[in-house]
Amino acid sequence: MLKLDLTIQKNPLRSRADLAEAVKQIVHPLQPYYSKGKAKLELGSTGTSYSDEIAGLEGFSRVLWGLIPLLAGGESVEVWESCMQGIKNGTNPSHEEYWGYISDFDQRAVEMAAFGYALALTPERIWDPLNEQEKENLFLWLNQINQINVYDCNWLFFPVIVNLGFKAVGLPYDQEKVRKNLDRIDEFYLEEGWYADGLEAHCDYYVPFAIHFYSLLYAKLMEKEDPERAKKYKQRAAVFAKDFIYWFSSDGSALPYGRSLAYRFSQSAFWSALVYAEVAPFSLGEMKGLILRNLRWWFKQPIFDANGLLTIGYAYPNLVMAENYNAPGSPYWSLKTFLVLAIPEEHPFWQAEEEPLPALKEKTVQKSPRFILCRQEEHGHTLAFNAGYKHTNEHPHAAAKYEKFVYSNLFGFSVPKAEWGLSQGAYDSMLAVSEGDNIYRGKRTCVDYTVSENVVYTKWKPFSDVEIRTWLVAGAPWHIRIHCIKTNRNLDYADGGFALGLENKEYKGQTAEVMLNKLEGFAKFPWGASGVHSIHGNGQPDLVYPNANTNLLNARTVIPTVKGSLKPGTHWIVNGVFGEPGNEEVLNHWGRVPHVELAEDEIMIRQGTETVIIRKEAVTT
Repeated sequence: MLKLDLTIQKNPLRSRADLAEAVKQIVHPLQPYYSKGKAKLELGSTGTSYSDEIAGLEGFSRVLWGLIPLLAGGESVEVWESCMQGIKNGTNPSHEEYWGYISDFDQRAVEMAAFGYALALTPERIWDPLNEQEKENLFLWLNQINQINVYDCNWLFFPVIVNLGFKAVGLPYDQEKVRKNLDRIDEFYLEEGWYADGLEAHCDYYVPFAIHFYSLLYAKLMEKEDPERAKKYKQRAAVFAKDFIYWFSSDGSALPYGRSLAYRFSQSAFWSALVYAEVAPFSLGEMKGLILRNLRWWFKQPIFDANGLLTIGYAYPNLVMAENYNAPGSPYWSLKTFLVLAIPEEHPFWQAEEEPLPALKEKTVQKSPRFILCRQEEHGHTLAFNAGYKHTNEHPHAAAKYEKFVYSNLFGFSVPKAEWGLSQGAYDSMLAVSEGDNIYRGKRTCVDYTVSENVVYTKWKPFSDVEIRTWLVAGAPWHIRIHCIKTNRNLDYADGGFALGLENKEYKGQTAEVMLNKLEGFAKFPWGASGVHSIHGNGQPDLVYPNANTNLLNARTVIPTVKGSLKPGTHWIVNGVFGEPGNEEVLNHWGRVPHVELAEDEIMIRQGTETVIIRKEAVTT
């Protein structure tokens, strides 16, 4: 079965036929894993927050996100016969594989959306072949979603999509629930096309691959019946696209940030939905390039196992970074990106020549996610300097996924494996503090923040009697971090730089070039370099080697880190942090640390042609 994985890696992903073949290459290995009654996909033995029975339904339903556009576009696929048998049995209360009766906040409500999607896009393939009893069973099972409560976030769309499916096949549907849920989602809207995923929630990939994706689906299916809302959704998506494009690099990779990154190539599902809904904030060729390059990047990564199954993880199989709701079938939500296959062959999208990214600014501020984004186009490097949030949630590794100082498409980010020391904590792009007991705390939330043209400021409290103010002077390959630490207790601190992968399949057997002295900690491979420079304070650079499988992109890494100890009082610490893809100019760039001058009431940073002044109580540029 390993051959299947290698085959998809060789798929050129240039034409509609190539994308259709990619879906088949992903789905074909699943056939032996359908249950006896075909209503469940049993893909592994790892557990999740819901039962194995529900996980089996999840695997079954998530495959539909890729199969339905394929069928809508006129293709046929061998596995569909098993899917239809599974639908008949899973919705039959008398069958042993019945999917069951659902309750409030039930995971099965999430999975029901795929069936609404199928009814809306391909009624002739899923609805028409059923007999009257089977139709009634499917309706009654799905209609449970109109009787329960769902979480107050992107989940509100799942009843909407189910009801759109009902409408498409002439079934009674709950118009009031659709209106109520869509009105509630409007309350999550922020500005410039951005939503939060709920009130006082994060801005992450759930904005493009959930809220906007479903909005655009609604806009396309309901543009005649609900033209005002459809127009609003299209306008918001077009505005959002102008920001979201900055999350993508010229090599096809996108910014790893936030939760649910195991959904991998759903990163580009938003662009597919734009094309499907006929919204064009960029040329068709540019949007085609965004989708295809992202898929190519993903299919170069070792994300499939030896049997051709998608794994839990990011750039490689990795349960350490997973969410509590990631079952073996969860990653197949990635298939949402293949919505473009519902567009016929004669559509201008398929005739358009793939184009590179449009000209983008080297630095831009995005207020809603609290980012300054910097781009090194010549290296395909995208960085997001991050203020963080005043709130958090109970999802695993929330601090690592939302509160790092900077996120990078080339260095990724790391999550803790355990709590003992810097190697288990893997504190890249974070300042971590401890009370001398080797138990470190990083930033979990902020008390206050501002984001200006060049500086991200955040105030945070790792302990009740420790206040830290951090200024990030954005830039690449160097950025400057300034920390003012007011503490009533003795502290050890560690200010971690970028996590640099220790291995690269294209450069086998390469060893690191390292530098470590009183001021500098630096590691360089042919594929990249990471370093720190202690500018002010009592910090001593070191190279920290985190536990394996903590970084999302590389299983083994090194994190250049400035370490020190503080007594009670107020302390100012200034460090330079360096990160750049490997090239001949790295060492020259390493030698160009920004100039920093400290005075009694301000700190001045000169970086290239820019001068930034950090005052004790304010930030000005």
